[in-house]
Amino acid sequence: MRRRVRRPDEVEAALWFHDVIYDPHAGDNEERSADLADRLLGAAGVTTEHLAEIRRLVLATGHRVALDPQDDASVLTDIDLTILGAERGRFDEYEADIRREYAFVPEDEFRRRRREILESFLARPTIYATPWFRDRFEVPARENLQRSIAALR
Repeated sequence: MRRRVRRPDEVEAALWFHDVIYDPHAGDNEERSADLADRLLGAAGVTTEHLAEIRRLVLATGHRVALDPQDDASVLTDIDLTILGAERGRFDEYEADIRREYAFVPEDEFRRRRREILESFLARPTIYATPWFRDRFEVPARENLQRSIAALR
């Protein structure tokens, strides 16, 4: 993957930090993870320019905006979404793990909100921004999402 990105060191750092703060009760995990990356990597002497790029990449893993396939953030977010295109059994394990993480959410609400999230990925023209990931994961991801959405109804 390092050959597919312009700034491999920043992409690698963003991969390490993108979920370093993960609280299922919070809506600002990416921002808090980026803040921690700033503090720790800044203290280690990483330059302001590199910190800014790492922050941008970490924030991109919130999947809130469409990305240019040529942007390093596209590779990073595609890596983050590979689980959607995983083999059926592995994807089912992932979905069970998500339910356990959100055990505090009442069943009806969980089903509705999880369905909305999965439908938002399915509604995209393509789930993966880059051709390499699209070629490998798009079809199984769509199958997994459709199956999971049906089970949540």
